[in-house]
Amino acid sequence: MASVNSSDWRAICEQFTTALNLTEVESRKDPENDPFRSKYKAREILREIYSALKNFEATEADSETSGERGEEQVVDGEKDGQCFYGDSPAGWRAAKLAAVEYFLGVNHIETEELSAGQEHLMNCMKLIDKWSTSSMNVSLVIHVKNQLGILWSGRDETETAKAFLETAEGTYLRYMKKEGSPPTDMTEYFSTEENQLTHQERTKRFELAYTHTKYYLAQVYQYLGETELSATYCHSTLQRQLQLNQFNPMEWALNAATLSQYYINKGLYMEGRHCLSAATVISGLAGEVPSEAAAEESEREQERRDQLRQKRADIARCWIKYCLNLLLDAKKALEDNIGELDGDRQEELKAARRAEVEEEEKSRKSALLFGSEDTFDSIASLEEKVQSLTPLDFTDARALFLVGQTYVTQAKEYFEMDGFVTDHIEILQDHSALFRALAFFEDDLERRCKMHKRRVDMLEPICNELNGHYYLVIRRQLMFELAEIYSEMMDLKLTVANCQSDSETLDSHTIKKLNHLCGASAKFFEMFLESLRSPEGKLPEVLEEEVLRPALVARFRVARLYSRVICPVISDKLENLNKSLDHYKYVAQYGDAHPEASAAVETELELSREMVSLLPIKINRLKAQMISNN
Repeated sequence: MASVNSSDWRAICEQFTTALNLTEVESRKDPENDPFRSKYKAREILREIYSALKNFEATEADSETSGERGEEQVVDGEKDGQCFYGDSPAGWRAAKLAAVEYFLGVNHIETEELSAGQEHLMNCMKLIDKWSTSSMNVSLVIHVKNQLGILWSGRDETETAKAFLETAEGTYLRYMKKEGSPPTDMTEYFSTEENQLTHQERTKRFELAYTHTKYYLAQVYQYLGETELSATYCHSTLQRQLQLNQFNPMEWALNAATLSQYYINKGLYMEGRHCLSAATVISGLAGEVPSEAAAEESEREQERRDQLRQKRADIARCWIKYCLNLLLDAKKALEDNIGELDGDRQEELKAARRAEVEEEEKSRKSALLFGSEDTFDSIASLEEKVQSLTPLDFTDARALFLVGQTYVTQAKEYFEMDGFVTDHIEILQDHSALFRALAFFEDDLERRCKMHKRRVDMLEPICNELNGHYYLVIRRQLMFELAEIYSEMMDLKLTVANCQSDSETLDSHTIKKLNHLCGASAKFFEMFLESLRSPEGKLPEVLEEEVLRPALVARFRVARLYSRVICPVISDKLENLNKSLDHYKYVAQYGDAHPEASAAVETELELSREMVSLLPIKINRLKAQMISNN
């Protein structure tokens, strides 16, 4: 090989620098009608470098043997029964050729020539596979396996991608265990002595390559359904990016917020809160959102404004899910068999809370925490403002609710109804669910009823305005939820009325209110059922799986609602009971005709069959009473 100080070698180094600049800098300026112009130029230069290296190799191969031992320590030892040392002069020459093959492979992949890219990457592998992994070539080994992992992942050959990436990880771990010092970066193969990297820069580049390995493995494990492993690798990747100061603030923040959802679904709220707090703090590093005036004057500022607002709104939505899930888990832990707060269970959990707090603090000390010297305190400060233990009373539940409601407001600022219909309604549904979860902790039934009224006020106008043709599924969800809310309000009003009344007879105002709530609930359930009709106006003989349970439950609930209407006139009561019987019959007959539906509505089906037997007796009794009265 030519001397590192020879003019021929310096010319190759200059060529490589030019090719790298074309790839990483000039390519960004290429016109839309010729997007790969700079990369094609870089490719030609890389080919010239490869030819020059082959000429050097032919000249010097006679004077050296491929088994010559280098000065640096060998990491992996023998291969195929022979000892080929990666740090030998021959191994050094092979690494340089392999590096050019690598850069050509990446070049072809970036210009969408995947097969050619794969060929060059595999050539790179063949050149370095017969040499032991050493400080000279370990970085190249990891880079090429990362690229092959990405390539096969893009072809949906996930197992193949996984094999390459896991091998890359194994190479890194073995090298660090035996050697530990930062290896030569492959760009240094083509650098003159005075341009070699510092120890710090070598370390940063090598660790960044391994960070990419972990990042790609996180995605592969996610695709393969290995969610726990994926979350572990994602968490580690995010932490390494912060340590290396190699991250885009908004992209990092969004990834951390997404990771929080894994922890939340696992009930690991301390970890979920930490991810979201870090996401919020790191997203702030992206700077202020450009004003509307600035966005109007510059397309670039408009794009930046949209991206910052959207991603911060996405993080806000993750916070909403955090608060909602924590409230729902608390409800699940505290409710009795009829869905009310169990006081004994509440006191039991409060008594155990001190030990739970101590355990949380212990877990926090052993957790892998995000942050750097600049951000750690800010992240911890934000965490302290939001609880991670399940709320056990109204005060704690309200504090968590208010955090969630703050993020609802933030999310809606970007996801407006005009332009983001689906997102806006999903946020409203989460807001409604927050009110419902908070209402569980409220002892005052009148106040609880007002919370449900807030839910009606936010959902009913949207439901009435929404185009059923374009947003059928969402509208059905709203109809069903509104029907349930009105039914719950009726139950609460009836309980309040019975507690306040000295006699068994309700006053006319209360009866009117109860009947209104009952009618509103039935109306929305029936609207839901009507939405199942075909364009010709026919109800389906066989219900599709996704609407099977909701449709039969709606029928069952309407039947109950008609039987609960308070009617002073017997004929009106008879009419409502007959309607009730018709709906009970539908559920029972559907269950008889479609036995496979029984599992979906077991309780409702059993009660419907019972009511089909009992209601006719009550109806006949009322008819007899009418005759005797006449």
